[in-house]
Amino acid sequence: MDQYRERILIVEDDKQIQSFIQYSLQTAGFPCLAVSAGEEALSCLRSGRVDLMLLDLGLPDFDGMEVIRSVREWSEIPIIVVSARDQDREKAVVLDMGADDYLTKPFSTTELLARIRVAIRHLHRQGAGGEHSRQVGDLKIDFERHLTYLHGQEIHLTPLEYNLLSLLFRNMGKVLTTKNILKELYGVNYGSDTQALRALMAGLRRKIEANPSKPRYIMTEIGVGYRLVDE
Repeated sequence: MDQYRERILIVEDDKQIQSFIQYSLQTAGFPCLAVSAGEEALSCLRSGRVDLMLLDLGLPDFDGMEVIRSVREWSEIPIIVVSARDQDREKAVVLDMGADDYLTKPFSTTELLARIRVAIRHLHRQGAGGEHSRQVGDLKIDFERHLTYLHGQEIHLTPLEYNLLSLLFRNMGKVLTTKNILKELYGVNYGSDTQALRALMAGLRRKIEANPSKPRYIMTEIGVGYRLVDE
């Protein structure tokens, strides 16, 4: 009997890696199916029988980025890229295109399953819709009242600091690229100057982190962006 109801699509043309992932998921209780090409993946997704996709970028028929671009035209299904390509710039591009996470080969079963569970929690939160508040550790945000609490005590945030933290909370566990954060905070015409965001992040961390140089809540994904922990 499956432990989870979410059905996972594995898109991987390396049969050895495909078998490893499929065995790992089935052992953990995830129902899954596997395909080896982009067109097969799109066909499975259109059938409506898939809840999350693990996607390799190097496919035999077309690049995995094209799969992401095509899927995001009609679906918000979680997409975790699993790739041997480890350049920060490429990770950022993939995430900006709409992928939810990026896992670099080689990886452990533990890491793979942890990323999947985070993506599924994020999916459920999206389905829940109008949450009034959310909490991680001793940090809590009240979306209705625009208030933030640490250890049960209200902390004062500037409007921009609150907007940044709110954005991270609404995407808890998901890597947000610098480009995406800048667009959400300042608008599409702001440009790519990251200095303002770094200063804003530093100010926010000073208020919520016991040790800003070793953050507990907001992690830096070097060369890519930031992520609010989901634990």
